[in-house]
Amino acid sequence: MKYLFTSLLLLSGITSFAQDTKTIKQSGNPIFQGWYADPDAAIFNSKYWVYPTYSAKYREQVFLDAFSSDDLVKWEKHPRILDTAAIKWANKAMWAPAIVQKDKKYYLFFGANDIQNDQEIGGIGVAVADKPEGPYKDHLGKPLVDKFYNGAQPIDQFVFKDKDGQYYLIYGGWKHCNIAKLNKDFSGFLPFEDGTTFKEITPDNYVEGPYMFIRNGKYYFMWSEGGWTGPDYSVAYAIGDSPFGPFKRVGKILKQDPAIATGAGHHSVIINEKKGAYYIVYHRRPLSETDGNHRVTCIDEMKFDADGMILPVKITNEGVKAQKVK
Repeated sequence: MKYLFTSLLLLSGITSFAQDTKTIKQSGNPIFQGWYADPDAAIFNSKYWVYPTYSAKYREQVFLDAFSSDDLVKWEKHPRILDTAAIKWANKAMWAPAIVQKDKKYYLFFGANDIQNDQEIGGIGVAVADKPEGPYKDHLGKPLVDKFYNGAQPIDQFVFKDKDGQYYLIYGGWKHCNIAKLNKDFSGFLPFEDGTTFKEITPDNYVEGPYMFIRNGKYYFMWSEGGWTGPDYSVAYAIGDSPFGPFKRVGKILKQDPAIATGAGHHSVIINEKKGAYYIVYHRRPLSETDGNHRVTCIDEMKFDADGMILPVKITNEGVKAQKVK
């Protein structure tokens, strides 16, 4: 009888634990398996979407995968939504996809070929599809940006939609960042009033990976600092009154935790306006890894203080709680 009673208690405890675990679902980190970096995240059709770089040697980076989720916990992989077979001018280093929906089409901006000068072929391209999971095809048949302007390598692109509906391309590596006004069909650019096409908005310590969003009328400009293969890769930010700044660096909000992971950087932000929730989606390197390409995609909460400043993000192994879009 004592044995039976003890067994029942144990069973009850296990059942209770299982119910608690089921009740409080967590995404865990990384959120999906595989070496993936530079994630761009968005919400389409009441689903969360993440578009990362396939993190491998440059010659092996010839395709892009996407991932979707109803709740930030269970993720479905959509393999090879774009590859170099569809982009004739690209042959390696497909990096940092940036997704935007416009006029019932999905546009995927990407970097390719890691060009080192204006004589090489490559830069920032645009692909288009009818669905967020693709398949995507080349929108232009050539790069959108294929040269260095203001010292910015044409990589790490982000598409920002301003309050008036105007879309901008914000991009740049090699410690320089440009902003340019996109035309209506994303086939080129519109000049600014002074006749220029590319304006530099580089803040202090900027390296790469720009990102921008609006909150309470203010423009939050974020970027990555440090070297992407090192432990000190991180994310900092500034706040301005327009997409052109000026942007004065506030400080870092995402960095390594020697007890969790290193190299936390190149991020995007999911803003669930219905829930008032902000999530930072980023890559980091597991403590067990030393290969620069061994990076995984993670998610954690991003919060603000009463003055609108971004609080330092605590990187976790648990990730975030399950959350539907609506």
